[in-house]
Amino acid sequence: MIFYKEERCGMFIDGANLYAAARGLGFDIDYKRLLEVFAGRGRLIRAFYYTALIENEEYSPIRPLVDWLDYNGYTMVTKPTKEFTDAFGRRKIKGNMDIELAIDVMEMSEHVDHIIIFSGDGDFRRLVEAVQRKGVRVSVVSTMRSSPPMVADELRRQADNFIELQDLMPHISRSRDAGPQQQQVAAQMKDVAQNLETTQEEIQDVA
Repeated sequence: MIFYKEERCGMFIDGANLYAAARGLGFDIDYKRLLEVFAGRGRLIRAFYYTALIENEEYSPIRPLVDWLDYNGYTMVTKPTKEFTDAFGRRKIKGNMDIELAIDVMEMSEHVDHIIIFSGDGDFRRLVEAVQRKGVRVSVVSTMRSSPPMVADELRRQADNFIELQDLMPHISRSRDAGPQQQQVAAQMKDVAQNLETTQEEIQDVA
């Protein structure tokens, strides 16, 4: 990873995309460790996490994760999902956060030197190009090693720096050798991850 200690950094995490990438590689992310890794690379100004919420249910499985991240250094950006019926009469739920992420990246590009986007979505290629013209460096975090690969080739080529998620795995995966407090957090996050799996399978990340 190419980082400079004095550069101001901003993290922008597409929650559904990062979850799918980590799942494709067979590990669960420790979000506390993830924040620490990138906070140690430069001056981390803000870490945004984007996710849709199924609000019409009595209990949203993703809500514990949202609350935990909100209290532990992340800026949460959420919106309700929308339900629709496809051409085959099947119930679908969509929760695309691309616009919210793109707007925040453009706004924050005036205040940071380095933007880290946690997504492999090729739709962000034009966004990356736009902020690069402002003199901001852009790193993309995703994976080419899942089957199928999670990162679009055009996005990987446009980025100044591509960070392979699998290479980060030793530093950001949930550790089994942890102290009592960390074990408690890990147990809570395991329950969250199991609930998140069900929710993300229901949510279609479509426009």
